[in-house]
Amino acid sequence: MYLLYSLITAVALVALSPYFVYQALRHNKYVGSFRQRLGSLPVSLNLDGDESIWVHAVSVGEVLAARALIADLRRAYPRLRLFLSTTTLTGQQLARRSPGDVDGVFYFPFDWTFSVRRTLNRVQPRLFVMIETEIWPNLLRECRRRGIKTVLVNGRISYRSFPRYRLIRPFFRRVLDDIDRFCVQGDEAARRLVELGADPARVTVTGSLKFDALDVAPPPGRGRQRVLRFFRISPNRLVLVAGSTLKGEETAIIRAFNLLRTRGGTPLLVIAARQPERFAEVERLCRQEGLSTVRRTELPIDAEPRADAVVLDTIGELTELYQIGTVVFVGGSLVPGGGHNILEPAVFGKPIVFGPHMENFAEIADAFLANGAAIQVRSPRELDEVIVGLMGDPVRRARVGAAARSLVEANRGAKDRTVAAITALVPPEERGHGAVVRPFRVVH
Repeated sequence: MYLLYSLITAVALVALSPYFVYQALRHNKYVGSFRQRLGSLPVSLNLDGDESIWVHAVSVGEVLAARALIADLRRAYPRLRLFLSTTTLTGQQLARRSPGDVDGVFYFPFDWTFSVRRTLNRVQPRLFVMIETEIWPNLLRECRRRGIKTVLVNGRISYRSFPRYRLIRPFFRRVLDDIDRFCVQGDEAARRLVELGADPARVTVTGSLKFDALDVAPPPGRGRQRVLRFFRISPNRLVLVAGSTLKGEETAIIRAFNLLRTRGGTPLLVIAARQPERFAEVERLCRQEGLSTVRRTELPIDAEPRADAVVLDTIGELTELYQIGTVVFVGGSLVPGGGHNILEPAVFGKPIVFGPHMENFAEIADAFLANGAAIQVRSPRELDEVIVGLMGDPVRRARVGAAARSLVEANRGAKDRTVAAITALVPPEERGHGAVVRPFRVVH
């Protein structure tokens, strides 16, 4: 089965090679990372071959979640080096700009035996930590052969992935057997893993690291308030922040914003597309809809934006910009994208609006809705009504925002529970106190 899996991934890479070539030529993606993806890491990454902890985070969201964990891992294992890998270019950029306690950053290898072995030989991990859904059969198999402990943290199995995994359950069960500990976000994720073949004794519900990631301090030299110097907003100016939008959502957002403009005043739209390659497309769309538009990188410092719309064309600034929003729309939800992280605006006590497609964050979204901490719309027309209504109702905005912030505060603690699970698996030389961790139990 492993040979078949490797052949399938190789064929898939060849089939997708025209796409990768296009992305490399058009957006400069993958050009500088190919050697590392083949397992060829620079000798300087780990010159003396020291033992380490290897943390893998796919993209921006996972890197932010990893931040909540990395400092604690450093304190628990001071004699081990700590490396962080990513899959995407945007994740790599964020990881390199904010290394914190990390000794090195590199691209995750293709999951082929030769590339995995080359990477492990350079990194020399004693512990491999994967964030959310990074389950790679060949890497995990090689870790098991070498005695490297493996932990899935902030784990989840999305509603889309679950049926696919069930189709290959016999093989997937073997893969899950190579993972020593599963630290998952909620009961639903735990049940799915157990149904797919994970040992219940290895599964622990620790909660979402993203609640704790919101507390992580900004890296040196990039203060938390720096980006706000480009947004000196007048006290009474209404601001709609649309974060992590996907194709098909911007038109609805702009329509709602234009409807808001007809009510008077000079509201501001800050719009951040999920994919960097779409920045120019979103800018053109704003202009076509009659909005005077500027990119964030074109804004003068210490001034108020004079345009109707600002297209955020930077990486890693959206989280801080949520705090200037009067109302926040979180994208990937009005179209079938599975939704995105609603915790980032929630920590600032902002009223949050999202669409019907929040499957990737279902438990968190349900909790917010049940506590009156967010508003879900079912259609672009309903989005119009909610945006305009919230902008004109400061009492409702304050109520929804306060509920969101309270919910975040009430759900912190996943970091301590996760670290406790890891240190129980790989005892550090100096054990600190930690939360009590209990295995997930299947209720029949």
